Amino acid sequence: MIYLVISFVALFLLTVPIAVSIGLSSLTMIVQMGMPAALVGQRLFASLDSFPLLAIPFFILAGAIMEQGGISTRMINFANTCVGDTKGGLAIVTIIASMFFAAVSGSGAATAAAIGSIMIPAMVKKSYDVRFASATTATAAQIGVIIPPSIPMVLYCVGTNNSISKLFIAGVVPGIFIGLSLILYAVYVSKKEGYAGDRRYSLREKLEAFRSAVWALLMPVIILGGIYCGIFTPTEAAAVASAYAVVVGLFIYRDINFKDLLSIFYKASITIAVVMIILSTAGLFAYVLTMNRIPQLVADFFLSLGGNKYVFLLLINILLFFCGMFFDGGPVMIILAPILAPVAVSLGVDPIHFGIIMVCNSALGQITPPFGVNLFVVSQVAKIKMENMISNLIPYILIVVADVMAITYIPVISMALPKFLGM
Repeated sequence: MIYLVISFVALFLLTVPIAVSIGLSSLTMIVQMGMPAALVGQRLFASLDSFPLLAIPFFILAGAIMEQGGISTRMINFANTCVGDTKGGLAIVTIIASMFFAAVSGSGAATAAAIGSIMIPAMVKKSYDVRFASATTATAAQIGVIIPPSIPMVLYCVGTNNSISKLFIAGVVPGIFIGLSLILYAVYVSKKEGYAGDRRYSLREKLEAFRSAVWALLMPVIILGGIYCGIFTPTEAAAVASAYAVVVGLFIYRDINFKDLLSIFYKASITIAVVMIILSTAGLFAYVLTMNRIPQLVADFFLSLGGNKYVFLLLINILLFFCGMFFDGGPVMIILAPILAPVAVSLGVDPIHFGIIMVCNSALGQITPPFGVNLFVVSQVAKIKMENMISNLIPYILIVVADVMAITYIPVISMALPKFLGM
């Protein structure tokens, strides 16, 4: 086992890409164990041989189409007519628009790119500090993996054999809860700094903005409604989301054409390839850990603490926080979920509630330096260095940490809606 740890840490410190680091360290362990090299290829394929995982490329494609197909723009315009005239209105619009976009994209990075490219310049134009605007956008975008649909939720359910539909519905209230806490802080800072809102919009303008955005707003209704009415599975819902985004972008909003569509498919395919390579190597890594009885050793360690689930949950949150600082949420989810979820269940934690805890920590990891993916995206959009937004980002991180702890120790936040719907 020491070979696995040493090789992985060494490759990581040499800034080798995460997928290569995971794959090579796993290969090192397989060779050291005397297993046939052909096993590597078999496990890489087996890691991706799962029907629910098909949801991931389709949600990535849907997010890419929405980003360029006019859907995100119309969501922002509608939110702006509703709350944009209040103090700090554009910051509120950024958070609300991110919540809307989260309900159709499943990706924090996609939300950061789509919303940030529009809202950061708009806020700067209204004399917002670009560092505050960037920190607000990056933090709001992490809601993209909490409000369903969510790629980390799919990964958790695939790794632990739980219901994707149930986890999706459990993520609604926590996502809104975190969004409201971010809005309160944004309003506080805006009042303190004197950040003005946009102009007041008439009822006619609000209705016009709603009419223009209605096709975009219908998207989460179709996706989630179709899942919970039993019309299609979450995996099929991802394909429906992609098809719906194409139809709306091409024939209703007409903000893209077939030539644009080819470019979108090309860019999305690169992202999909990167994600799937990471998932395949993470699956190989998880197999090696299982062969070395690491899940059982972890379970024995936590049970040796006296079987206190509250201490266990605190330690898990600390572990996931530090993992989020250095690793992408996908590999962390696919490696740790099968190890930690059985321990949580044995201590009396509902597996769906534990899934929300892991997903919320995955979201938090997107805004924690030094490797928070949303920070990289926003720094490119705002054209500032990532370190310049840290002072404005820290209060947001502390707020989200407090939210995660509340979600961890108050299960009703996650479980009330599934129980209300009889799930």
